[in-house]
Amino acid sequence: KSLDVFSNVDVKGGIAITMWNETENCGPIGFFSPYPEVRNILRRVQSYNPQSFSDFVYPRDLYKLTEKLYDENPWAEGRQSHGHRLDIGSSIFEIFPELFFDSAPNEKEYIGLYGLLGRDRVTKWIKRDYVKLPDNIDKFKVLVPKSNGSGAIGEVLSTPVIGHTLTFLSIGSFEEAPYAEACLKYIKTRFARLLLGTLKVTQDNPKDTWANVPLQDFTENSDIDWSKSVEEIDAQLYKKYGLSEDEIAFIESMIKPM
Repeated sequence: KSLDVFSNVDVKGGIAITMWNETENCGPIGFFSPYPEVRNILRRVQSYNPQSFSDFVYPRDLYKLTEKLYDENPWAEGRQSHGHRLDIGSSIFEIFPELFFDSAPNEKEYIGLYGLLGRDRVTKWIKRDYVKLPDNIDKFKVLVPKSNGSGAIGEVLSTPVIGHTLTFLSIGSFEEAPYAEACLKYIKTRFARLLLGTLKVTQDNPKDTWANVPLQDFTENSDIDWSKSVEEIDAQLYKKYGLSEDEIAFIESMIKPM
């Protein structure tokens, strides 16, 4: 028999019924949302074939310790388990307090790492040679919590020579601070956070969850005026992607401002 279609499924009830027809190939299910507005908005954005914002997001394990740290500090061996000896985890400041400083003893030889010390967010300084560094270490970037469920996505604009622990992700590699500031504003828009939510099913914000968020030009050549407020930038994005009044009203009612 042909595959039956059920249109009266109670989504809020948490029950889904599927039927399998071994003779029929229906193709991939694709993206599903109980809200038609979300489906329509995502479809319209994807019709622009934009570059994905996820290409701009660095993986959370971006920073690693180097063997030089252990070569010059043999006492440090064994403080982390063998499988995680090079990790820069959330408790790294407490594991190696001897190697981190509140300020840089020498700005050329040290980098800052942004992370947690207890419940406080702090920047601690460590020898540059003790950390395997990515290409954005000397650039401006935006740091976001690796995990969040409060809606507070973008929180920190990082200066050059600042990295981070596994508690955070970094976004972008900007030559100038205003470009990173524009990126931070974009992350805070209702528009971007709605599309982030299409793939964000847990508190985690890994690189892949940003795939449905379209990348923007954050320079002065952009079709978006980044000097405006976040609310005004949202209005520009709604117009750019041709959202209807009903779709705009839906976003404004569903996504809280930051």
